[in-house]
Amino acid sequence: MAGLNGHSGTVPAPGRVAWVDIAKGICIILVVMMHSTLGLEYAVGREGFMNTIVVFARPFRMPDFFLLSGLFLARVIDRDWRSYGDKRVLHFVYFYVLWYIIQFGMKGWGMAEGNPVEFARLFLLGFIEPLGTLWFVYLLAVLSVVTKLLKGVPGILLVAVAAALEIAPVATGWTVIDEFCERWVYFLVGYLCAPMIFRFAAQVPKHRLTAIGGLAVWALVNGFFAFSASPVEGLPTFASLPVLSLILGIAGSAAIITVASLLVSVGKGEALRYCGENSIVIYLAFFLPMAVTRVLLMKSGALDAIGVGWGAFLVTAAAVVTPLIVARIISGTWLNFLFVRPAAFRLGPKPVLSPAE
Repeated sequence: MAGLNGHSGTVPAPGRVAWVDIAKGICIILVVMMHSTLGLEYAVGREGFMNTIVVFARPFRMPDFFLLSGLFLARVIDRDWRSYGDKRVLHFVYFYVLWYIIQFGMKGWGMAEGNPVEFARLFLLGFIEPLGTLWFVYLLAVLSVVTKLLKGVPGILLVAVAAALEIAPVATGWTVIDEFCERWVYFLVGYLCAPMIFRFAAQVPKHRLTAIGGLAVWALVNGFFAFSASPVEGLPTFASLPVLSLILGIAGSAAIITVASLLVSVGKGEALRYCGENSIVIYLAFFLPMAVTRVLLMKSGALDAIGVGWGAFLVTAAAVVTPLIVARIISGTWLNFLFVRPAAFRLGPKPVLSPAE
């Protein structure tokens, strides 16, 4: 556990890492699938087969995303605040503010019920209480600042405190506070244990049968806890129980890394890799094609013909693919600012892009 106590160990040299992008691709698809499936099921009042995948992925879907987001932090955390702030804070602030304005412009007037004063209040509130799915982008900036500020604290102590926060029943009602307490430990594990994680990923292809057997056992255990009702009121499943949720989050992250490493070893997963490389594009823009496709399926009557499960599948596919197509179309045009931060919003020279940053 040397990575928890100092700066021993390194992360790979600059350049994209295939298994990281594939793992991120899996995560972003699972996130979009959750919103697409639950949104459609809520609208029609019944469930489909996609709900099973959503429930199975719940214990590890977001933990793995945050762990992967912390993997390359060691590469930049020793930089001065100007350079670090540009890379790990302003980057996320820019996309949050831009896409917050876009989303609020579409939803705000309805949320305010036509009241201009309420509209202004809700708009300002969005800078401390993130709107919708954008909380993830907002929180990455917060996590980056807090982790940099506490860099001098022993890693083992940070992880212990973060684990305690994840285990504790923190429920203030404020998204940033609650999600910070629940997710910081995974971000820290990604940052502090990066050397071990990369060594683990490198060993997976050398022990394929063992890795596949381990995945089978993990799937059974994760599935059991994900689908078993919790005996504690207010917690839907066993997977939501304190301590167990942390264990399942870490175990699920290891499983996704294993899957990604196995796919790379057999030359598969290019589509997932591409999604992971462009995960922020998907995350920022999936809400619109998701909503449009859901409405089209319901209004056209197609949902009655194909069922809720396949409807959720189509909504998920449209929500993942459409942002990628749009990003490709507008690349190099004046609309490029939607997915690429302009030089005017940088604190220094244009940096070389790195994985997961």
